[in-house]
Amino acid sequence: MEVTVEGAKMIIETSQLTKTYGMGVTSVKALRGISLKIHKGEFVAIMGPSGSGKSTLLHLLGGIDHSTSGSYILDGVTVNDMDDDSLAEVRNEKIGFVFQQFNLLPRTTALDNVILPLTYGKRKHGDLRAQAMQALTAIGLEDRASHRPNELSGGQQQRVAIARALINEPSIILADEPTGNLDTKSGDEIMSVFDGLNTEGKTIILITHERYIAEHARRIIYLQDGKVVSDENLSGDKPTTPKTEPGQNGERE
Repeated sequence: MEVTVEGAKMIIETSQLTKTYGMGVTSVKALRGISLKIHKGEFVAIMGPSGSGKSTLLHLLGGIDHSTSGSYILDGVTVNDMDDDSLAEVRNEKIGFVFQQFNLLPRTTALDNVILPLTYGKRKHGDLRAQAMQALTAIGLEDRASHRPNELSGGQQQRVAIARALINEPSIILADEPTGNLDTKSGDEIMSVFDGLNTEGKTIILITHERYIAEHARRIIYLQDGKVVSDENLSGDKPTTPKTEPGQNGERE
């Protein structure tokens, strides 16, 4: 069931989106006709077993990869026919990424890791260090600004990654297993950050294997064999007790 945020415009719309890797007898159909509508301000979790196409879908939504067929409209802009440069520009302006592996530069301070996207984008106005410090303050890490990644806990590193994702003020956050390398307590802290961002109006699309994590969202889309097999509207309070889907302990896609 599609969830509509009252008064919100459509920010993502896909129609019969497919992705095939390889050719001929060696081809692999990762996505098989994905049609989705996501409104501004939604918090959506994508679940499914390994190999179901979750990460492939996130990469297409984030403009990291091109679809094989189908259409994709991002915030009113048709993405399908964009060249790599145009796609990179849209990606940098509209989307913030958070990954399982943090992807921080190891010899660079938290502050300079957060600044990095500003050096590639168009928003090079003002004091970049002040902007980065503001982003770190927003997620409670201003006192760790001068620390390098090896001086931070896993949860702190992921919060730095979230601050980096927010620095260009994107309208959409795409998170691929953001709690996958964290213990339960740190994972809960990260999900609290995402809850707060969604409350502030950010659109969040998150991949996870854990039902407990997915229930922080208001909508869960379940993929299997490259297809949407369910689209669940959640209601009620946020989860407080970890739960794990049977047979999915430790699985990562």
